[in-house]
Amino acid sequence: MPAPEAADCLEDWIRLPASQDDIDARCRALATRSMVHNSEAPGLDPDGVLRMGTGWVSLPPLEARLMSALLDRFGAVVSRDNLSRTGWPMGAPGRNALDVHMLRLRRRIAPLGLAIRTVRSRGYLLEAGELQMVQPA
Repeated sequence: MPAPEAADCLEDWIRLPASQDDIDARCRALATRSMVHNSEAPGLDPDGVLRMGTGWVSLPPLEARLMSALLDRFGAVVSRDNLSRTGWPMGAPGRNALDVHMLRLRRRIAPLGLAIRTVRSRGYLLEAGELQMVQPA
């Protein structure tokens, strides 16, 4: 059973002794909350390098074009049609092509604490998600 997460920082506390799952849940919640208060927004270099805070990830040209469209409307829905026109100016190779590239993009940006959400029948939304916790070796 996953540990519950509190939305309000004044309601977030741990009773000792605490399980590792509870501690990890609290760390994820704090990391997510800190991103909301962080004034630094993600940015995309002309070379296709996406930067967020101190982290970065290099994107292939097609994914960089898709990310550019999502960044232009950070926190708002970008239509599938708009993304298809941005990614493939000469016409998309097929409906599934966008889905495949969005899946790849989701995987690439997750370590930066960014998430792409699917908004059914409308498009995609880029937002600050949870930072991926790296487990000690």
